[in-house]
Amino acid sequence: MRTRQAHAGVLHCFVLDCSASMLHGRQLALAKGVLLRLLQRAYQERAEVALVCFAGGRAEVRLQPARARPWSEAWIRPIAGGGGTPLALGMERAGQLLAQAAHRSPAQQRWLWLLSDGRSMEQPPRPHGADAVMVVDFERQAVALGRCRHLAQRWEGEYLVADALIG
Repeated sequence: MRTRQAHAGVLHCFVLDCSASMLHGRQLALAKGVLLRLLQRAYQERAEVALVCFAGGRAEVRLQPARARPWSEAWIRPIAGGGGTPLALGMERAGQLLAQAAHRSPAQQRWLWLLSDGRSMEQPPRPHGADAVMVVDFERQAVALGRCRHLAQRWEGEYLVADALIG
């Protein structure tokens, strides 16, 4: 008989930056499109997903860890943007979700996906409980700050440019 641990699978915890800077150049719309693709891929892989959105001094869990299901634009479209970039708060909330998932299913792999333009001065630590970290960079401003790349390096994660995930 197979144990539940043997089929623990993967949890993809997506952390979406919904701050005002993500509204410039339609970066948030692009991020929601990438998120939709990643959610569809998780569904095909029969993985679990979770979503944390942060902006304006808040980090809100929009989706508790659950088995991925077919997603539509109608579910993602209402996610709005505006306000500051509380990156540390978003990472703290994602860390809490990952810790709960680790307690619930220790054999499960936990992937953290940060979708951001990196327009925050905050340098939060890598969330505990993340087995893999993917930082998806949506920065399109004329003067690039490169903070997403730096964060990926600091967290020993993988750095991805958003445009590479679209095409």
